[in-house]
Amino acid sequence: MALSLLEFADKINEIMPVIMRESARQQRGAFYKIKVTVPQLAILGFLKNHGEAAMTHMARYMSVTTAAVTGIVERLVREGYAVRRSDPKDRRVVKVKLTPKGASLIGKMEEQRRKAIMGMFSKVSQRDREEYLRILKHIQDSFKRP
Repeated sequence: MALSLLEFADKINEIMPVIMRESARQQRGAFYKIKVTVPQLAILGFLKNHGEAAMTHMARYMSVTTAAVTGIVERLVREGYAVRRSDPKDRRVVKVKLTPKGASLIGKMEEQRRKAIMGMFSKVSQRDREEYLRILKHIQDSFKRP
């Protein structure tokens, strides 16, 4: 069954919302318990992977303004998940870093996502999982190319 690119796109448009909705349903409980938004989780994950980061780097990662990131970070600082400090080399630059509480939270969320992914893919063969991962990696790599 050879699909045209248009037919493929239509099928993806049909399937992805179902997968996303089910994935969100499985993780919903954790989001409600901790009262952290998806953008806040994205920033926490970014900080986990990068250690300490300037507001401009986080804004670029999120594709938003530095003002928008400032609001997200403010809530994370207020809840004790992150700390903010001025760069000693340039006081105009504000750097943000995870606290132990923030690192613990992102660790718990990643574990919950891992369990959800394992549940979804437990019914899929190892060969198909490897192929799916290969395709996703290929798509990810294509975003990095100019």
